[in-house]
Amino acid sequence: MTSDQPGRPPGPTGGAVKDWWIYKGTPAESPGERLDRLARLRPPWRTFDGEVDPEYRVPSLDDERHAAERRRGAGYIAEDTEIDLVNTALHLRRPLLVTGVPGVGKSTLAYSIAQDLGLGPVLRWPITSRATLRDGLYRYDALRRLEDANLQRLHADSPATTAGAPLEQSGDGIGRYLQLGPLGTAFLPSEQPRVLLVDEIDKCDIDLPGDLLTVLDEGRYEIPELARLAEHQPVVTVGTDDPGSRARIRAGRVQCQAFPVVVLTSNGEREFPPAFLRRCIRLTIGRPSEDKLRRIIEQRIGAEAAAAAVGREGLISSFLKRRERGELGTDQLLNAVQLRLAGAWTAPEDVEHLVQATLQPLSGPDAT
Repeated sequence: MTSDQPGRPPGPTGGAVKDWWIYKGTPAESPGERLDRLARLRPPWRTFDGEVDPEYRVPSLDDERHAAERRRGAGYIAEDTEIDLVNTALHLRRPLLVTGVPGVGKSTLAYSIAQDLGLGPVLRWPITSRATLRDGLYRYDALRRLEDANLQRLHADSPATTAGAPLEQSGDGIGRYLQLGPLGTAFLPSEQPRVLLVDEIDKCDIDLPGDLLTVLDEGRYEIPELARLAEHQPVVTVGTDDPGSRARIRAGRVQCQAFPVVVLTSNGEREFPPAFLRRCIRLTIGRPSEDKLRRIIEQRIGAEAAAAAVGREGLISSFLKRRERGELGTDQLLNAVQLRLAGAWTAPEDVEHLVQATLQPLSGPDAT
């Protein structure tokens, strides 16, 4: 339902903010109230019961180390149709599959969601053709563990382990050699969801989308190396994808409580199996219009720079003309505007040099 009541704050594109929106497209007040409402409205078939570890702490985006991430998230200009689909994924606890040509802001959307809802730093999993499900879940350095065990035996006054006892009981805890990846960290049980960015999933091996289904459906996974030790060592503390953060794993199993906000990006270079697609909410981000480009420049650089970029001879016009012959990324336009702001190539006869230097097509017959 859209509320048109007087005093209702406008949405990102000028329309009224919709009452059911949790994510609003721009950093807003009271993210905690919106997250509480989201938790209350969870579908019965998407309820998860992981036990929250009181010692596990999600890093705060307010930390100065994440200043660049905050700026990136705050700079995203979301259209109302995009916000609708983001909120659809949030309410249904489903992954959001974001498709579009390079440079339209697919990855930045994940940072915008984290910034808007105060969900901590984005957990990013960049996909390559060699990526496997285990790569995203955890990394286990068995070789280093074996080397350390051999050194321990060489220098100890007594044998490192007693007959029949596992190596972990000798002090050589397996948790030292195991670290959760971005996917594994995202599904740790916590009261608030984390944002997981699975970047360029269309580059993956043919089996990865299918391998992801159990984790995305059931919100859980198992670490076999820890499950095998559960009788002797039921709780193991391991590293996470957040620097310096550690979490306790019980019996080698991880079950989420708040389903993470999973954003999968794709450049549309391949098709996905139906079983994978039906579990996703699909969003296609189109090429930004002239008005959206102006608003992006105003948000990222400033109103004066945006005003100078409009008009028949402005850089936005040059960008749109060159985009007709091949794909261009919005960041290329921002680069050109920033150079003009810095005093580079400001004379009328220099505009073509600036365009040639910064607005090279990414595809098409003119791509180099």
